[in-house]
Amino acid sequence: MPRVVHFELHAEQPERAIEFYKGLFGWEFTRWGGEHFEYWLIKTGPSEKPGLDGGLVRRRGPGPSGDVPVVGYVCSIDVESVDATVAAVLNAGGTIALPKMPVPTVGWLAYVKDTEGNLLGLYQQDPTAA
Repeated sequence: MPRVVHFELHAEQPERAIEFYKGLFGWEFTRWGGEHFEYWLIKTGPSEKPGLDGGLVRRRGPGPSGDVPVVGYVCSIDVESVDATVAAVLNAGGTIALPKMPVPTVGWLAYVKDTEGNLLGLYQQDPTAA
């Protein structure tokens, strides 16, 4: 079966998005593609650990607005604590899209928006969640 191998973030202000994700998750960003092509490679963790790396590009056109339905993939990030990460998101200029909720016998999940209006999930493993 084909698998997802790369994700891409679109940002009105790439530098603002880079600071958001560097500060929140410690992700590494490397400019790629030359002077006239605004693209950054994103390293989200060590290659021996499960996960995906991605890219960041300057958004072309309007960004997400208001409470429109999700029209793309939503990536969820494995975090130590949903509560602590939501607090860090808010401190970094993001917003809550859907508050923390249990996924019974699996863990906790919350949805937030980054500084660019992109939706992402925060997932904390916890088999006692109910």
